[in-house]
Amino acid sequence: MSATQVQETEKPQFYLTDDHHPENSTNLGFWLYLMSDCLIFAVLFATHGVLGRNYAAGPSPADLFDLNLVAINTALLLFSSITYGFAMLQMERGAKMETLVWLGITGVFGAAFLAVEIYEFHHLIAEGAGPTRSAFLSSFFTLVGTHGLHVTFGIIWLITLMVQVSKRGLIPENRRRLMCLSMFWHFLDVIWIGVFSFVYLLGVLG
Repeated sequence: MSATQVQETEKPQFYLTDDHHPENSTNLGFWLYLMSDCLIFAVLFATHGVLGRNYAAGPSPADLFDLNLVAINTALLLFSSITYGFAMLQMERGAKMETLVWLGITGVFGAAFLAVEIYEFHHLIAEGAGPTRSAFLSSFFTLVGTHGLHVTFGIIWLITLMVQVSKRGLIPENRRRLMCLSMFWHFLDVIWIGVFSFVYLLGVLG
């Protein structure tokens, strides 16, 4: 064996050919992230609970909130959660196009939810009920706005995953990412149910 051949056979390898991604580590890490998000929303709910009756001689929830509009917005977000579930069922079947279709429908519902929320914010501010009007409105805009930002990031994430699935298909990495987004999306639904019940319903009927 020549010196050149010995050098080639003894050449060190600086890469790994096996997949060393720890099983379930992504899901565990994402659950930890969701728990940290739970703490954020818990603080915002608690803040609203303390400040929600401080109107500073301004309008109260009964004066401002349109429960019919909020109910429509709630239905939009709940329907988006259902359609995402359909997307996950199609993913399990390995149906790429059907998965993309249901993800697209989910994105439409999410965008409609944001549009209604932006309309509500614009309407309140136009009537002089902006976030600086009272402690109640400050806590309201902060809580609902934070949830809206999460939905916005969720839609951006959804679009990114749709591009990845369309290019690379339902590979294990994309399935794992879709599962994480599924947990995030359903988490936002749960938070919104709390907002609808605690902020809107109790505010108007309490």
